[in-house]
Amino acid sequence: MKKLVLTTAAVSLGLGTLALAVPAGASGGSAPRAKETVAWTQCPADNPYLENAQCAQVEVPLDHRKPHGKKISVAISRVKHTAPDSEYRGVLFGNPGGPGGSGLYLSGGLASWLAPETAAKYDIIGFDPRGVGASKPALTCDPDFSAPVRPDYVPASAKEELAWIKKSKAYAEACGKKFGWLLPYMRTTDAARDVDAIRAALGVSKINYYGFSYGTYLGATYSTLFPQRVGRMVLDGNVDVRTVWYDAQLEQDKAFERNIELYFGWIAKYDSVYHLGKTAAAVEKAYYRLLAQAEKKPLGGRVGPAELTDTLLNAGYSTGWYEAPAEALAAQINDGDSSKLVYLFDNYIASTDDNGFAVYLAVQAVDAPWPRKWSTWHRDAVKLYKAGVTFETWGNVWFNAPIAFWPVKGGPALKINGKGMPPALLVQSTLDGATPYPGGEQMHKVLPSRLIAEVGGKTHSNTLNGNACLDDRVNAYLSTGALPADRPGNGPDVSCAALPDPDPTAATMRAKSAGGSPRAEVIFGRP
Repeated sequence: MKKLVLTTAAVSLGLGTLALAVPAGASGGSAPRAKETVAWTQCPADNPYLENAQCAQVEVPLDHRKPHGKKISVAISRVKHTAPDSEYRGVLFGNPGGPGGSGLYLSGGLASWLAPETAAKYDIIGFDPRGVGASKPALTCDPDFSAPVRPDYVPASAKEELAWIKKSKAYAEACGKKFGWLLPYMRTTDAARDVDAIRAALGVSKINYYGFSYGTYLGATYSTLFPQRVGRMVLDGNVDVRTVWYDAQLEQDKAFERNIELYFGWIAKYDSVYHLGKTAAAVEKAYYRLLAQAEKKPLGGRVGPAELTDTLLNAGYSTGWYEAPAEALAAQINDGDSSKLVYLFDNYIASTDDNGFAVYLAVQAVDAPWPRKWSTWHRDAVKLYKAGVTFETWGNVWFNAPIAFWPVKGGPALKINGKGMPPALLVQSTLDGATPYPGGEQMHKVLPSRLIAEVGGKTHSNTLNGNACLDDRVNAYLSTGALPADRPGNGPDVSCAALPDPDPTAATMRAKSAGGSPRAEVIFGRP
């Protein structure tokens, strides 16, 4: 049993004010169009966010150094502006994160989440990055890799660790066998050059951009490669560019440990509802007893310890995921009823499509160097686990482990800089688990930008999710170019208080479904 280390800080900071001036160079990409070459069609009817959107495939070079060589295609969507042409601000690209997240729905998604008067000014572009979703080809390696019930994440012996190593190596080999020709060209720089090819096909000289999570790294990569083609850029849940990518997962382990401990404390606060313990330590003990029980016999025949960890992990990403897993834990522990846990796992975690996972690995594997000696992975995991970082350390190891055996080695990471681009608007929650807060201040350091900190925020990439202090500033920036006043240093220019945690005793909360947020579709993944 691990030692409980509950770390939290109470911070009270005042709110900054919006600057009235529109920064020079941030015109929003509203220059006259060149000729558009995209052949638009009606989008598939299987996603409500695409009901009013057009869809297309844009052909791009597999290798941008060989523009006349082999081609692949990127799926894009568009919701057109409805404001008068005099208020038209250009195209606004959106990316939900991952890497590996499908962003095709974001044309309609951003159109729905932004203030109507803001969304009306843009042609909003969603897209599936190369290898993802509706793009061609869609990368997939072994759809059964994550099928339940998987081995326990935490190896109790060298034999158990070797079983996961073999499983991870087999996945990497399957990817190389099926898509070895594509894997060398899955760097974030390749995806950024695809974005620029789409820009050219749309006939515009600049793009505006809204990136969540890994989408911040894609946006920063684009601005590094094409700074003069950037208009307004919102980056929410910023990747720490110093930790791309091996060190990033080690930092995630620590942040998720903190967030899950805070979650146990939240469950304890509402012991009258869940009856799992009156203290965070008591709830934690109950959880780890259940984890041991799941190892002996999968709960409901579907949820072993790995599946249970993955189901609870969403609470570390978002407070919108607090209530449903707590109800499921309570039903299982108090009543022996596995149905709610199985439902959450089957409907929100389990998948027979490994496209997102395959692309995640493919991008991160070639973006930057990773350790190729398993002893390094083992040493770092054991060190963290012994230090009390037990919840996600080994789960994150096995999520990333195929990269240790990947057919293509990573090259040097791109050095991110924003020389020549107009100021971006950055948003970072101080208790973000997937992209810990220091990433926001580091991105603020390397890009011309303003930084908004959501103080006490535990939901990953939390803009357009109901916090008016964040959302009003994002809308003002995209609508008029207004930015917060620039404060010296790399700290936040504005601080916004996070909204209160959910209250499961309130009728409005009891009516919510799992996820429970207006923007729940934005990917919950690493990062």
